Amino acid sequence: MAFGQASGPPASHSQMRELTELLQAAGHSDFRDARGPMGFTQRQANGKFTRDEAEEYIAALHEAAEDAPEPPPAVTRPTPAPRSRAAAQLEKFSDEQLAAELQRRGWVVMEP
Repeated sequence: MAFGQASGPPASHSQMRELTELLQAAGHSDFRDARGPMGFTQRQANGKFTRDEAEEYIAALHEAAEDAPEPPPAVTRPTPAPRSRAAAQLEKFSDEQLAAELQRRGWVVMEP
């Protein structure tokens, strides 16, 4: 067997499709991107797997997906104060005072 050659029949198209889908679900863009984290050889990083290798990686990716913790629930933001209350507070200040405060904070202010 020559250096870098597979030691068995090549993986089927369905195995390669499933392996590609699982890698993408794990956050990798392609085989080369997954080379380090998955421990692929240079031959495997080029998308060349034997049937046995593909089965092993598919099983490992399925197992990792089952063991992965569920994502945390979506964080809901508190409801902001009603605009009318904020608008009422801002009405106490003149346009010049508001512009001066914004400029003090580093904003660029210009007339419409």
